[in-house]
Amino acid sequence: MVTLNINGRDLQVDADPGTPILWALRDNLNMTGTKFGCGAALCGACTVHLDGNPIRSCVTPISAAQGQKITTIEAMENDKVGKAVQDAWVKHDVPQCGYCQSGQVMSAVVLLRANKRPSDADIDNAMSGNICRCGTYQRIRAAIKDAANTLA
Repeated sequence: MVTLNINGRDLQVDADPGTPILWALRDNLNMTGTKFGCGAALCGACTVHLDGNPIRSCVTPISAAQGQKITTIEAMENDKVGKAVQDAWVKHDVPQCGYCQSGQVMSAVVLLRANKRPSDADIDNAMSGNICRCGTYQRIRAAIKDAANTLA
């Protein structure tokens, strides 16, 4: 048994310490908002926060998260920045297929926490690790700017 702090709660996970966080979330805790994309930390679909930093949960073992705080997409509606980003995502009709969107939102939240007025270059840089196969990058940028304005 491994104890992980996920979305502010200490939860017991019955998994090998080498198990990637993604599979502990999805398979052990039935938290399916975080998606599997590539399994190699290349697409960003599995992005969660570890002590406020974006990480790729498909390659990060649960042993690396012990004693730290994991935040998933499930907690974003109760977070001021997360809620602003999610509302902007809906307003700008960002998702097409929607598969990558939880990872996109998680990366956008970290960006807006660090940079209250991101430029296009700031957004492109922060979001470069998240791939949207549907190509909604212009809507993602517009939503991030809108969320920044809402939070200002």
